Amino acid sequence: MRASRRMFFGLVCALLAVATLAGCTIGGAGGGGAAGATEAPPPTSDARITVNPGPDTPVNPTDPVVVKVEQGSLTDVVMTNPEGEKVEGVMTPDKISWKTTEPLGYAKKYTIQATAVDAKGLSTDVTKTVTTLTPSNKTKLYFETTGGGAMQDGATYGVGMVIVAHFDEPIEDKAAAQKTLTVTTSPHVDGEWNWVSDSAAHWRPKDFYAPGTKVTVDAKLYGVDVGGGMYGQEDESISFTIGDAHISVADDNTKVVTVKNNGQVVRTMPTSMGMGGTQTVNGQTLSFWTQPGTYTVLGKANPVVMDSSTYGLPINSRLGYKESINWATRISNDGIYLHALASTMWAQGNTDTSHGCLNLSPSNAEWFYNFSRIGDVVKVINTGGSPLQLWQNGDWSVPWDTWVAGSAV
Repeated sequence: MRASRRMFFGLVCALLAVATLAGCTIGGAGGGGAAGATEAPPPTSDARITVNPGPDTPVNPTDPVVVKVEQGSLTDVVMTNPEGEKVEGVMTPDKISWKTTEPLGYAKKYTIQATAVDAKGLSTDVTKTVTTLTPSNKTKLYFETTGGGAMQDGATYGVGMVIVAHFDEPIEDKAAAQKTLTVTTSPHVDGEWNWVSDSAAHWRPKDFYAPGTKVTVDAKLYGVDVGGGMYGQEDESISFTIGDAHISVADDNTKVVTVKNNGQVVRTMPTSMGMGGTQTVNGQTLSFWTQPGTYTVLGKANPVVMDSSTYGLPINSRLGYKESINWATRISNDGIYLHALASTMWAQGNTDTSHGCLNLSPSNAEWFYNFSRIGDVVKVINTGGSPLQLWQNGDWSVPWDTWVAGSAV
């Protein structure tokens, strides 16, 4: 009996040991059975979103940034600047592509957040950045008269008006800069740009404008490399109208200024022009001729202080002067005016006595002052001295073939 009992208890212990081991094995394999089963990964969208250009390619601020999707359609695209402001853009009707519709800024980083869905309705989204180029320098353009004053949008100018595109930096690639400039006229007028310096181009027609001509000048300069990594600071535009044809002829043979309005003589004014000759002062040769050429009206002042020392003639010299002059209409960059001077009325119409200006009676000078506008034409003929130079306001004295040769395009 004892032996049998020992065998019985041994068998029971053996079975319990096997059961215990089996239990440990089952528990270890499942971490607790069905509760430890691995979950399947969520399904992913087939839609693939791309942004062009990529983050490593600086973009020109005038080039569009484009977001596209393959195997899906875009549901939302938001592009923001560094200040968090939204950049305007447009989606194609098929929702395959989106692009910016406004220029960006220089040297800025933009963030794009885009979402798309595939044919199964599964969505995906991306966040990308785009950086714009950084210019080495920027240039601003000003539209000016040949006298250096600012042209006014909506103004009325004379039939000889010359447009000056003045850049505030020297331009290395003049052709690239000139290609941004467009002059539109109605009716059509043949005209051309002429670079008079590294920072200024002048535009004039081949012939005087017709009265009533509408003129618009556009400079699409922003985003354009004008040489050496310098880019345009911003676009510019101006529009103006050409007024009646005011063309005056100052003839030194008769010493009379004949003024025409649209071809009809409206006034004749006796004048006393430059006395002629030259004088050398401190190594500088000064001319006292009223130079022959085609001038335009540059501006007016009443009064203007005329000071001979400004062009090298001392006030206390024999021919020096400094005085306030009324009804002064300026026609050159070196100080030639049609102006009132009652003290020379005895000479007006018969004797040249001035330093180069055209002296008129007070009544004639006042009338001409009120009659004139910037861009009106004044031709001086039959005088001595060298011809009017371009820098003096002699754009119309340059032969057309020579003028066209000054274009960079």
